Amino acid sequence: MASVTGPTQTKPVISEPPTRANLTATDSLPSEISPAFLHQIPIESDSATQASNVATQANEDSIARRLVILGTVLFPLAGLIAAIFIASQYGMVRWLDIVMLVGGWYLTGMGITIGYHRMLTHRSFETVTPVRAFWTAMGAFAVEGSPIDWCMVHRKHHQFSDHEGDPHSPHLHDGGIVNQLKGFWHSHTGWLFNSNWSKLERKKYVPDLLEDKMLVAIDDHYVTWVTASLLIPAAIGGAAALLTPDFSLTSIAAGAGLGLLWGGLARVCVSHHITWSINSICHIFGSQDYKSSDDSRNNIFFGFLSHGEGWHNNHHAFPTSARHGLKWWQFDLSWVVIRTLERMGLAWNVKLPSQKQLDSRALD
Repeated sequence: MASVTGPTQTKPVISEPPTRANLTATDSLPSEISPAFLHQIPIESDSATQASNVATQANEDSIARRLVILGTVLFPLAGLIAAIFIASQYGMVRWLDIVMLVGGWYLTGMGITIGYHRMLTHRSFETVTPVRAFWTAMGAFAVEGSPIDWCMVHRKHHQFSDHEGDPHSPHLHDGGIVNQLKGFWHSHTGWLFNSNWSKLERKKYVPDLLEDKMLVAIDDHYVTWVTASLLIPAAIGGAAALLTPDFSLTSIAAGAGLGLLWGGLARVCVSHHITWSINSICHIFGSQDYKSSDDSRNNIFFGFLSHGEGWHNNHHAFPTSARHGLKWWQFDLSWVVIRTLERMGLAWNVKLPSQKQLDSRALD
């Protein structure tokens, strides 16, 4: 195993440039997505259409959109800081608040890992509609973007991983410590402020998802899901105050506020930065067990913390594998859930690399 504790240079030496051939390096990948998702969007000859496209792009780069992203980044962080401050100064934290923080982090985090990532983006397994809807909804509750846009950006990441065109690589800046820090910031959070959710690219990267009526319905009402993600824990926190013998309007309001802070904003903040760390930390720090066309890394800390997503080199070597922790000691909670669904008859066509594939791409 080629163990790496940190970046030895700003831009990694990657033997294979991003090509369609590299993307389909495993025998399970050709069935992942229609090859149409790699095709360039045809250039429209109609001047009115071109003008509309320019206007759409300008709207996606607008100050208003960037302010929304800024609020999405800062409000959960402010909520986490406020929750910790109130708990430390006034002791205002309940077991219910911690349960909502941890339980919500697991459920919505796996909504990203199982739902958005493995089920939708890579089509690593198929499942019944209620299960598909549940994990997609949990992903929407994570407040990391609508399902179709999230999958679109991630498929683009795999096409260009750590090369020009990758939406969030830490390795596309010039040399020097300052630029390395800029690259880390860009891959962790800065990339969110760029126009990465272009409606013009939806039919290029996610044509299959645009045909899923259930998915489109959730996507169209994404703001409603975000609102519910914050209001549900607030409602639970307020309702819990009603069960106390000396409840009052003040205690109900305090309970709702604590629910919003711990089960809402703090939980979203934790989920955000764990997911974003896969883009940044797991492309810099860790080990590589398999050959891939990028600098993805297996990071044991985030392997456990991100429900299995931190075994990132494994994932980039075998993108459609439903299991990311490919060795016995690489715990992958998301795979445990998928495997359980399969044994219950609720999941099928579960994709895994063969032993021959594992051996052919192994670095040790």
